[in-house]
Amino acid sequence: MCESYNICLDVGGTKVLGAIFNEKDEIIFRLKKRSKAGGEGALDVEKVIVDVVEEMIAESGIDRSKLNAVASCAPGVIDQDKGIVLFTPNLPWRNYDMGAAMRKKFGVPFYVGNDVNLGVLGEYHFGAARGYKNIVGFFVGTGLGGGLILNGSLYTGNQFKAAEYGHMILDPEGPLCNCGQRGCLEAFSSKMGMSSYIRQQVSRGRESMLAEAVQEGVFRSKKLKKALAAGDKVAWEAVDRSCHYLAVATGTMINTFSPDLILYGGGVIEAVGEIYLEKILSEVDRYCMPQIRSTVDLKIAELGDDSILYGDLAMIKGL
Repeated sequence: MCESYNICLDVGGTKVLGAIFNEKDEIIFRLKKRSKAGGEGALDVEKVIVDVVEEMIAESGIDRSKLNAVASCAPGVIDQDKGIVLFTPNLPWRNYDMGAAMRKKFGVPFYVGNDVNLGVLGEYHFGAARGYKNIVGFFVGTGLGGGLILNGSLYTGNQFKAAEYGHMILDPEGPLCNCGQRGCLEAFSSKMGMSSYIRQQVSRGRESMLAEAVQEGVFRSKKLKKALAAGDKVAWEAVDRSCHYLAVATGTMINTFSPDLILYGGGVIEAVGEIYLEKILSEVDRYCMPQIRSTVDLKIAELGDDSILYGDLAMIKGL
């Protein structure tokens, strides 16, 4: 039997993570690079993606002719059939034909889907959501995305546009979100939302270990963990605010779907997930009906950085 490999990518607002899977669905090589949203826009990020794939092939020593497929996520609204990124709030892509560009470059089938859809799909087939049938996923990273599995199938809605509940509006007069609306869950609870809050507090003369990290962008999740461990008051306030709005959103989704599981993933959760889960659990009962809440589990994703990569693999395999 001829050995073959799949390359799976997690493309986010700040990084591109790649992995090579063998036929046993095992990761045999991985690589992470910072993504670049400036410069030539879409082409700039595309170059990083291509560089990651080329470097992985070269450094792993796999035979390029045995490459079966490449799959990637993208944050935002994706036409999954055509491989077109219609809109992403945190990368410079609008109606970007990612599929055509990547098929031309690598000469193998290329698949692309929404990042959190794939993260939840990965956890459903390979991680913490195994055994559940109705799953609501919140992934907290640079932005904040949603993924939804109903009756054992990924629900993507009309033209693959469903589950963007990172952009449910919780306060119409709240902070501006990159999607153009005000008061979205993402504007409060993501790294962008927390970084904005920290910048605001620093501008008022308050001190924070994250002041420099958020000066022109967002903090790294590991730095947030260190700041919390050091008792950084502003950082704790940002997390409290993030968790409060996540608890409100969680209650809303519990009442709406009565899922088996609410799943939390993404870089922030990987770094400080136990803190998040504890705070959300302390509040969520206020925002949903007890009769529905009693049949819902709340858990942290267990695949960490690999959730989306395994979702890519599930997409390639048609799971």
